[in-house]
Amino acid sequence: MNLAIDVRGVTKSFDGKKAVDGVSLRVGQGEIYGFLGPNGSGKTTFIRMLCGLLKADGGEGTCLGYDFLTGSRKIKNHVGYMTQRFSFYEDLTVRENLDFVARVYGIPDRQSALKTIMDEHGLSGRSHQLAGGLSGGWKQRLALAACMLHSPKLLLLDEPTAGVDPKARRDFWESIHKLAADGLTVLITTHYMDEAERCHRIGYLSYGRLLTAGTVGEVVSASGLHTWSATGQDLQGIVARLTGKPGIEQLVPFGTTLHVSGVDQAKLEEAIRPERKPGTDWQKIPSSLEDVFIHLMDSSHDNFP
Repeated sequence: MNLAIDVRGVTKSFDGKKAVDGVSLRVGQGEIYGFLGPNGSGKTTFIRMLCGLLKADGGEGTCLGYDFLTGSRKIKNHVGYMTQRFSFYEDLTVRENLDFVARVYGIPDRQSALKTIMDEHGLSGRSHQLAGGLSGGWKQRLALAACMLHSPKLLLLDEPTAGVDPKARRDFWESIHKLAADGLTVLITTHYMDEAERCHRIGYLSYGRLLTAGTVGEVVSASGLHTWSATGQDLQGIVARLTGKPGIEQLVPFGTTLHVSGVDQAKLEEAIRPERKPGTDWQKIPSSLEDVFIHLMDSSHDNFP
């Protein structure tokens, strides 16, 4: 596998506190890699170090074939970075914003490049609309188009779909998969479990440390989490009675169903045995990625106490 990212032991501290603590990551060319983790876990800090916006305190390796510590200027020329917040000029039109980005990158034959990128991202019909008047989904399209103007080899997306509707999110992901199929490497941070499941591989970062990585199936399996679902009457009563019992780690309602999880299968089944009575249907089910996400959050320790 040709590696777009191959870094080891990446570290960054602020005021003596490690925001990123020895993270190692390998991402192949054309791969969509999802970064999960709670707020403040170091995801944004890590991707900013990758694209040269922030200098790492330690670590080694390469990004796009360049030393990620010393080659930041060269790396920047081949990276598209989409931030959490819309960062374009709201009092300029869609076309004017893209033209500004094209000038910054010194793109030749700008008019042809602008037409092509607007056509590819469905922006041609809104080229004269002020960016500030766009909906969240259209702002997202504009931001992605701007990131792709200089034909990057690596796309870094920092929670790019926050605040957009489900249809816009689905359209966005269709675009990302098409780009990846053409060889573009994508590293994306997200809090949405359905988006994480669209990635080829994922990594879970918590308080600066990479706790687990692999395909969704591998991450769920490695967690060792066991889950039962309960459907029926008195689910809140079940929650009250099971809370704090040995073997019970999570009690999560999903509408008319309750998920009960724990890593010690024997203790978990012993705890729920008194609740398995007529009127409630209990089923052993595969743990979901969200179950594993919460399990990992609960087992992590804050690096900024």
